[in-house]
Amino acid sequence: MTDHEFSGLKALVTGGASGIGLATATLLAHRGAHVACLDLAPAQLPEPLIGVQADVTDDAAVRTAVAAAVEALGGGLDILVNNAGIGAQGSIEDNPDDEWHRVFDVNVLGIVRTTRAALPHLRRSAAPAIVNTCSVAATAGLPQRALYSATKGAVLALTRATAADVIGDGIRVTCVNPGTADTPWVARLLAAADDPAAERAALEARQPTGRLVTAEEVATAIAYLASPHSGATTGTDLAVDGGMHGLRLRPRTP
Repeated sequence: MTDHEFSGLKALVTGGASGIGLATATLLAHRGAHVACLDLAPAQLPEPLIGVQADVTDDAAVRTAVAAAVEALGGGLDILVNNAGIGAQGSIEDNPDDEWHRVFDVNVLGIVRTTRAALPHLRRSAAPAIVNTCSVAATAGLPQRALYSATKGAVLALTRATAADVIGDGIRVTCVNPGTADTPWVARLLAAADDPAAERAALEARQPTGRLVTAEEVATAIAYLASPHSGATTGTDLAVDGGMHGLRLRPRTP
């Protein structure tokens, strides 16, 4: 694997203007890809990233934005990173139907819309890959995350089903499952907590490594899955969660 393993490839990252999306777009560009970022507010992207504006809940806007991104990239698309998403807090009793519909519309149907628009381009690629940003919430029961977890469970199932549907086209579909990551969304959650320091300590302690996952660590996992060197990897999920899903450690003694 070299720093230029993506040389000549063209990538589109949704939610690419901040957090995991921006870290992923930056890494792919560093490794040689031409990268466009689809986002609600892509205006402040650093060079050489290309910004395209769209709301993933608007099918017409997504189709227009994907076409614009492909054109801006010089034609063609090899990699789609479906990263755009929103969070939600609360138990199954705490969110009204409208909020359930809203979060599913972004986190699940947003992937459907972007993938649907990108597939005709990906089918013409020699090294096509789709990577979805899922979550440890898809595989582990977390308190006060019922709605969010339900959407990410759907993303995991959608990833596998889509991989089965497009394998005949040579398109690989995978997802990455981050633990609690040090992103702008988590920063907003912490800022709203009664005791932000205590809440951060609790989130860090929940992961066996004792710290939050970095956006760059998730980006590295996404790049691995998207890489042409990962040609035998499809229909799978890669945990980047500090051991949260798989490890069962004894309590630490003072």
